[in-house]
Amino acid sequence: MTTVTLGRTGITVNKNGFGALPIQRITKDEAAKLLRRAYEGGITLFDTARAYSDSEEKIGYAMSDLRNHIYITTKTAAVTAEDFWKDLETSLSLLKTDHVDVYQFHNPAFCPKPGDESGIYDAALKAKEQGKIRFIGITNHRLSVANEAVASGLYDTLQFPFCYLCSDKDIELVKACADNHVGFIAMKALSGGLITNSAAAYAFEAQYENVLPIWGVQREHELEEFLSYVENPPVMTKELSELIEKDRKQLYGSFCRGCGYCMPCPVGIEINNCARMSLLLRRSPSAGHLSEAGQAKMMKIKDCLHCNSCMSKCPYGLNTPELLLRNLKDYEEVLAGKEMTADNF
Repeated sequence: MTTVTLGRTGITVNKNGFGALPIQRITKDEAAKLLRRAYEGGITLFDTARAYSDSEEKIGYAMSDLRNHIYITTKTAAVTAEDFWKDLETSLSLLKTDHVDVYQFHNPAFCPKPGDESGIYDAALKAKEQGKIRFIGITNHRLSVANEAVASGLYDTLQFPFCYLCSDKDIELVKACADNHVGFIAMKALSGGLITNSAAAYAFEAQYENVLPIWGVQREHELEEFLSYVENPPVMTKELSELIEKDRKQLYGSFCRGCGYCMPCPVGIEINNCARMSLLLRRSPSAGHLSEAGQAKMMKIKDCLHCNSCMSKCPYGLNTPELLLRNLKDYEEVLAGKEMTADNF
């Protein structure tokens, strides 16, 4: 069994974490069955967020009796101290626990620090003194914020997109975390569904001993696939390496991380969400995205001026206008009743 230690936290777990965003889409009892099976199979770190609707509630319902045997990481999107405390108390109540192992700032547009205007880092320090959180983490989609957080010495963990479609700058970030003893939690190790060979995805992550991938699962067969890697972790082979290289050539420009650097759009397109709508429809509750307001946001894509301003600002070199049109096509197919699958994603 391969394990990973999250930097200076000392938290050591199997190199498979459970990403609990997708369990929003299944019933409480289905989620409980999945979560308990994950634990039985050797997974002991479960990552959720206040923003993931009822995900925290489902973890509390399923695993409160196992609290001393698992690690829970959750997140707050608060940008004020008042909202920080509200989110933390809500999370603790729903999770049925008196503490969170790693409490993460959820994709802030800035790097929270002691004494700043938001007050949220100071609130986290107070919560840590009170024993309500053990370690302070941050999640992000912006390389600049992530690098600042790692260099600051203020954060015990960083959660960031990392898969074999990554850039050299992403790999440099992983190495910076190792050098600074910051635990690296890899979100989107399957690129939100773009990567379909989980063995290749795991083998890539396994090359970095400080990286903990959290797999977002909502189906038993998906979970069993990852649980099989607990005792038999895939290693990089010539075949997997060739598959990864082929995927990089075909898919590298397709992965929007939702970082928002492309914003604002001159015609008001919500690019950072619209450019990954196919992913959102497959991995999170779809009702809001398919609502009248959600449809209006997506139809704004038709107003695109093709000024390419968004593309020029993308730190990952994506062809954003093309990506928007592809996501609009998928979205309209879903509205027409066609199921979103890996083939049309």
